[in-house]
Amino acid sequence: MTNVRRARVGDLPDLVSLIAEHAVYEKADPPDDGLAGRLEPLLFGSPEPRLIGLVAELEEGGPVVGYATCSAEVSTWDGAEYLHMDCLFLRDGHRGLGIGELLMDGVRAEARRLGLGHVQWQTPVWNDGAIRFYGRIGATSKDKRRFFLPVR
Repeated sequence: MTNVRRARVGDLPDLVSLIAEHAVYEKADPPDDGLAGRLEPLLFGSPEPRLIGLVAELEEGGPVVGYATCSAEVSTWDGAEYLHMDCLFLRDGHRGLGIGELLMDGVRAEARRLGLGHVQWQTPVWNDGAIRFYGRIGATSKDKRRFFLPVR
């Protein structure tokens, strides 16, 4: 039975490994060295952390096979906060088993806990499996492009 729970400090090595696999899956550059050290204060640095991390383990105390991260953000157009899901990823071989839906249930529970009315996220346009999954759980989409601007 799969268990979804908040990430703990001891999960950082598994999280970093999953994030590296996620980068490969999305055809992106691997994370820079020291990611665990940068994530630790974001995930665990205060009673209400800036970044909420959820992990999916195959059974309580079993191997971690997926994760989701999210944080409260603001919509200017709505004049309200929402929960932004930055990442949702499952290891190869664990997709299509209902684990993604369990992680999404956890993300929705975090939004409710924070009193937020909806969740937003993005996925690559080529990720047909994720797009079908999100549609199956009742999500809708808007076509937009994501831009990155270095500030160095």
